[in-house]
Amino acid sequence: MNTLVVLAIVLLLLMAAIGGKKGVRSFVALFVNFFVLLVAVLIMTDPYADPIVLTLIACAIISCVTLFFINEVNSKTKTAFISTLVTTVLMLLFIFIVTEQSMIHGFGEEEVEEQTIYSYYLGIDFVKIAASVIIMSTIGAITDEAIAVSSPMFEIHKHNPSISRKALFLAGMRIGKDLLGTNANTLFFAFFGGYLALLIRYKDLEYTLGEIVNTKIFSAEMMTILCGGIGVALIIPITAWITAYVLTRR
Repeated sequence: MNTLVVLAIVLLLLMAAIGGKKGVRSFVALFVNFFVLLVAVLIMTDPYADPIVLTLIACAIISCVTLFFINEVNSKTKTAFISTLVTTVLMLLFIFIVTEQSMIHGFGEEEVEEQTIYSYYLGIDFVKIAASVIIMSTIGAITDEAIAVSSPMFEIHKHNPSISRKALFLAGMRIGKDLLGTNANTLFFAFFGGYLALLIRYKDLEYTLGEIVNTKIFSAEMMTILCGGIGVALIIPITAWITAYVLTRR
């Protein structure tokens, strides 16, 4: 039996044993989100397709699957979904500007050598592609943090219905502060682990520290980590404010 199939079965059994029905739904959602990303990437190869629009659509679908399919449709998931969409739009605009100004889109020198047999006249806007890659890399963490802030705020309001909007907002901010450090570290180590082989190659090429920092691949990766951290930080006040407004409005 294929190793991938065995690992998938083990993951399914563990998620079902520990999470029950929600664990099984989480397992199904994992593959649904993978299919959504795969379709979005395939459509992006069309020169007439807009990667930014595709990214917004893909992020909206992924957020729906992650929030509504796993956690069902309720006030908490609706609030988290709205917060995720608002943060995604703001991040896309910011990341597009940063990507264009920093010139991190396209291929680096280390990648060109392996792709000399291919044509670079693809007719695709690599600025938009780079921005889409960054936001798709962080949509999972943004969605996770949105529901992690929204859910406790609903519980706080449930046990203290007379709480003011400001007090509820500050409570959400305190919850978010506890999540911020761990989620930011998760993004950093995930990207760092994925590019560990690149750092080894830099050592074989005898790059100096200055040359490493100024390479396009390393700069693009650091931009991804930093922009992801900004998104993880930005979702906290947005979710806290929207949730506080929804719960305390007359």
